[in-house]
Amino acid sequence: MSEWPGGDKRAPRKSYYNWSLREPLARWLEEEGRAAAGLRVLDVGCGEKPYLPYFATASEYVGVDVDDGAQADLIGAAESLPVEDASFDLVLCIQVLEHVDDPARAVRELERVVRPGGRVLVATHGVYPYHPGPADHWRWTHTGLAKLLEDNGEWSSVEVLPGAGTASSVGLVVGLYVDQVAQRLHAVWLGRAVNWTVNSLAGWLDRRAASLRDVRPGSLTVNFHATATR
Repeated sequence: MSEWPGGDKRAPRKSYYNWSLREPLARWLEEEGRAAAGLRVLDVGCGEKPYLPYFATASEYVGVDVDDGAQADLIGAAESLPVEDASFDLVLCIQVLEHVDDPARAVRELERVVRPGGRVLVATHGVYPYHPGPADHWRWTHTGLAKLLEDNGEWSSVEVLPGAGTASSVGLVVGLYVDQVAQRLHAVWLGRAVNWTVNSLAGWLDRRAASLRDVRPGSLTVNFHATATR
């Protein structure tokens, strides 16, 4: 499945401004996919299903999206999923919650469709530039995302972890504007070189310093990875 769409999300280049979001996210989902053999998986807001290759051993991989031009098997919003109660072992909601009109209702739907003992994997933004697609409404802290999940489902556990540290989050924002300046100067190659350096340095700083790597007062997190177990 090496030719499956979304290769830039599964193997992002360090020269891209959003590498510090996409690389940790891809590795998290790749690891989750190794444990998905025989599971029935639902991908909410699936788009082109970029992470489907990681779940090749699942018994079934069903995508749902509001866009009928996506690789969706079902058409529907996250707030009203067109599937039966407790019908999936694993539910993915990757970079979707920030775009929905009613995230609390969406979480209640995620909880409804996962079987008892099953898990919901959520990835969504902490700090990230505005990117309507078609809407972009929400950002969270780690405690805010945990509260959203805990208040809208009967979960046995909820875990929210940062995808990357503060230095990487700052690097992503810097990298976005480096890209924009480089494009205006018709020097995309220069922007890519600068961003590779920024991403490399930021990742090194986060690995070296727990004060940058961990979530604490004053920290910035570009993306959160949450696991809610029913």
